Amino acid sequence: MIKVVKGNPTPEELAAALAVVQARAAALASAPSGASRVAPAWSDPARVARMRAPQPGPRAWGRTYWPA
Repeated sequence: MIKVVKGNPTPEELAAALAVVQARAAALASAPSGASRVAPAWSDPARVARMRAPQPGPRAWGRTYWPA
């Protein structure tokens, strides 16, 4: 059951939101039960480490993994 707790959506907005929820549920239902999820490459910390090596200095701890 889906409940709108804030706002007053139009019937078209509500239908669009429900279509997205139903499509996501159908995609999850059709996936094999033993399938592993693959993390997207943009969230891989190794990607940042390949691009930029940390430099010594007072703020080096902040540049260890994530670019400034």
